[in-house]
This record gives sequence, C-alpha cells and structure tokens, in this order.
Amino acid sequence: MLRPKIPTNPTPAGHLTPPVVMEPTAVVPSAQVPPPAPVAPAPSRPTVQLTPGTALALVGGGTAVVLVVGAVLVSMLLAVAITGASIAVCALVIRSLVHADAKRR
Repeated sequence: MLRPKIPTNPTPAGHLTPPVVMEPTAVVPSAQVPPPAPVAPAPSRPTVQLTPGTALALVGGGTAVVLVVGAVLVSMLLAVAITGASIAVCALVIRSLVHADAKRR
C-alpha cells in the first residue's frame, strides 16, 4: 500500500516519423537599441521603524505576557499543592479509622 508505483516505459508501437532536418537561416543585423536603464530593486519587505512609542508598547506587551503566564503557572502549582494536602488529610483520616476499628476488636 505504501510502496511507490514506478511507471513502466512501454516500447513505442505503430508508425514513427523520421526526424526533421532544420536548415540554417541567415542573420540580418538590425539597428542598435540602447539597453534599458537599470532599475533599483524594490525591497522585498518593508523595514520596521522602531520608535520610542512602539518600543514601549512591545515592552508593555511582553511584561503583560510574562505576568499572565506566571499567574497561570502559580495557580496551577497552588492547585497541585492543595490537592496533595487534601489527599494527605484523607489518608490520615482513613488510617485512623482503620486503626481504631482494629483496636475495638
């Protein structure tokens, strides 16, 4: 299924035409045409002008991104810590219940 299919080249069948013989033609000189003036190439991309306002906007945007990502990571760490603490408390309660039940018998 994933193997490439290589096309076969069948042998030509039928009537084949002989190659055509081309005869050379004479070259006639014409009037000289001046070459076109060179044109300066246009830049492929416009250059970015970094003004103080755009620099300040970039710094503010970067700071906002860092603060948002930091807040998300801290909240995820806090959620993991709270979950771990609650599981530990549940384990202690279950252990004490099992231990107290075993002492009564």
